[in-house]
Amino acid sequence: MSSSLHYDLQSLRLFIVVAELGSLTKAAERSCMTLSAVSKRITDLERSIDCTLLLRQPRGIELTAAGQGLLVHARQVVDRVNRMATEMSDYAVGVRGHVRVWANTSAIIQFLPHDVRVFLSNNPSVKVSLAERLSGEIVAAISNGDADIGIFADNVPARGIDKAVYRQDKLVLLVPNGHPLAALEQVAFADTLDFEYVGLTDGSSLLARLIDAAFSADRALKLRIQVRSFDAICRMIEHGLGVGVLPEAAVRAEILGAGLHAVSLTDSWAHRTLWIGARSREALSPEAARLFDFMSGTTDI
Repeated sequence: MSSSLHYDLQSLRLFIVVAELGSLTKAAERSCMTLSAVSKRITDLERSIDCTLLLRQPRGIELTAAGQGLLVHARQVVDRVNRMATEMSDYAVGVRGHVRVWANTSAIIQFLPHDVRVFLSNNPSVKVSLAERLSGEIVAAISNGDADIGIFADNVPARGIDKAVYRQDKLVLLVPNGHPLAALEQVAFADTLDFEYVGLTDGSSLLARLIDAAFSADRALKLRIQVRSFDAICRMIEHGLGVGVLPEAAVRAEILGAGLHAVSLTDSWAHRTLWIGARSREALSPEAARLFDFMSGTTDI
């Protein structure tokens, strides 16, 4: 029977390279090793777990089912070891704590730059790693431990997560000057659905909110273009490729001065809540708990 003591970290790293490149020869070149050395490492790894991990084919390698399974675990192991090394290096240079935060685009664009700056100015020995992700990915990362703290939209299920209100924001319709809706101060979302939209990519909570609202109005959302950022939405709208819905605080003054106009939405769902969450508030490290409490407004720094 195989034992976890038989696993060699360098062999796992090499196996990942082989799997990603699909070739022992290319993996040898990438790793600055001989082909025979790479082949022996993989053979030893297969022997240690008593499973065939890959099949040698004329044009490369093909992972077996066991190989596919090991690849998932090997990536997780190597990632966690890398994190450990980074955190230990941080401690060596005086960092007292490392907090991993995943947040959606709305939070990062509107609120987090200010909040993180204020927190770090009062907690200089804490390191905050911030990653921008979709709200659904953030909830999953909190649940599986990839993120200590997450900030996500209120229309994403978050069962089993300790959460608190982070911020509330307001969505507005953005249109180019001269558009038929540009003269309005406010409009119902249903009255905009005759026009083509520029939206975020599939999986974003904002796009899901718009699709659900269109469905509730027995209409379809006419998505002409999908992009990955708010700035890209603004650029597309500026060039007359559609209208879009964005958080009001994400529509900067210079954008409005560049030929765009923001119209308030009268729909109740246009007022959103952004949640801050953790798998367990009580289980957070002292530094992460301090950041969580500051972000949720339950304590001052």
